[in-house]
Amino acid sequence: MNVHNRLPSLGHSTSSPRASPLRSPGLRHGKGKGQRSLVQRVTLALLSVFLRRQGVFLFAPLIYISGMLLYMGSVSFDVPQISVRPPPGSIYKSPEVFRNLWPQMNADNSSSDGLASVWRRPYKGEEWKPCINRTLDGGLPDSNGYIYIEANGGLNQQRTSICNAVAVAGYLNATLVIPNFHFHSVWRDPSKFNDIYDEEHFISSLKDNVRVVSKLPEYIMDRFDHNMSNVYNFKIKAWSSIQYYKAVVLPKLLEEQVIRISPFANRLSFDVQPPVQRFRCLANYEALRFSNPIASIADKLVERMKEHSASNNGEYVSVHLRFEEDMVAFSCCVFDGGEQEKLEMNAARERGWRGKFTRAGRVIRPGAIRINGKCPLTPLEVGLMLRGMGFDNNTAIFLASGRIYKAENTMAPLLQMFPLLQTKETLASDEELAPFKNYSSRMAAIDYTVCLHSEVFVTTQGGNFPHFLMGHRRFLYGGHSKTIRPDKRKLVQIFGNPNIGWKNFKRQMLVMRSHSDAKGMEIRRPNDSIYTFPCPDCMCRANNLDDSQPKSLS
Repeated sequence: MNVHNRLPSLGHSTSSPRASPLRSPGLRHGKGKGQRSLVQRVTLALLSVFLRRQGVFLFAPLIYISGMLLYMGSVSFDVPQISVRPPPGSIYKSPEVFRNLWPQMNADNSSSDGLASVWRRPYKGEEWKPCINRTLDGGLPDSNGYIYIEANGGLNQQRTSICNAVAVAGYLNATLVIPNFHFHSVWRDPSKFNDIYDEEHFISSLKDNVRVVSKLPEYIMDRFDHNMSNVYNFKIKAWSSIQYYKAVVLPKLLEEQVIRISPFANRLSFDVQPPVQRFRCLANYEALRFSNPIASIADKLVERMKEHSASNNGEYVSVHLRFEEDMVAFSCCVFDGGEQEKLEMNAARERGWRGKFTRAGRVIRPGAIRINGKCPLTPLEVGLMLRGMGFDNNTAIFLASGRIYKAENTMAPLLQMFPLLQTKETLASDEELAPFKNYSSRMAAIDYTVCLHSEVFVTTQGGNFPHFLMGHRRFLYGGHSKTIRPDKRKLVQIFGNPNIGWKNFKRQMLVMRSHSDAKGMEIRRPNDSIYTFPCPDCMCRANNLDDSQPKSLS
């Protein structure tokens, strides 16, 4: 039975169309299949499919490409090797930049305005003054017990622990025992609290806010057989809230009358109530004063630096340089790129961090590290940056640092650019430094003091040392840090261009200096610390000192 279409046919028959005629000549003439080769049969079959199913032509490009690949596989070609250029800034080219810029730099007579104009912009109405509240309303109530902490790390990490301990003791109305310092395997400094800080001044400065004692009473030590390891030790998570201490630590303190917290670095959140912050402020900016031996030698070096910078009214620049062997090794950056450097750095990494950098799956990309601004600045790069920022060769510079890696070679260009550069070793005699030389924290305390009183402080790598200095300098200089914090990601791009001209280089460095100036007036945000940003927790605006009125801790 024939099926007809009910729609109009537009003049065509509505019956099923006839089958298309066979298109193969061979078939039309009645040739049998057995008379054709296998290749012919496959070709005819493919042609038949293509003609009957035109959508298959979509695969034609794929078939064409496959055929070309098969063809090219049978023919040999000489494929040229394409060299890939490393990303800008990924390779250490600063020596080339220096060789290119030195003649122009040396001939530039307009660069002697560094100290005269670094921070000449007046900050009227924006100046801050210290306003730490020294006394709580009603005096101190009876103590809830004793808190004993063990501070770990280097000089400034221990400083964080001390300030946090004062804040916790003040908040819990506890008596703080002078903190004990851990002996650190890296710092290797056995100094005690009173070797570095003036213990008597510390106790007396806090007496109206927090009780502090040199040691636990004898009757309590008897309870624990004079062994502090027998005292209950709290393992507190890093950055714990002050409410945690009230809810968890205080009940145990009331029960035991003495608790131990070890270790104690970074065990209190930065974001706490203003009254608790004021305990930290008081501890850091007023109670913690270096011991008399350290203060005495440091003050002498400050005076000697002022004498060396008499042509600049006694004003000098201090630089915190982190280019010691362990820092260079830990950064995994490549500098001169020689085989000797590679061997030395591999050995240093294995000594300090056994297996950390050679474990399976660890991939080190020195170029990416440099581009991201994670490489420590070399002495040469520091010199280039400062000369570009307007500090000429008459500028007195104090260099705070450990033992510089390959100092004889790496320091030469910096001394060429700044012949008046000094260190604590050049300012002091061997006899003067002898009591401090085998104590890393005491040596760091000397550097800290000389940097604190410089007109300009330059930080090159970050860390606790420059962060504490930035805050302390803000506290001393009306809320302004007077600190140069270079944009190292931008610097590596500039130092990666050996063909840069002096005018272009200097223009970019002056912009970077101006940016540091603007950033120097920032105030504290919730997740910042009072150690870097004392405004507004430790300081008040000069035209509104009423902010310093006492506030209750309840």
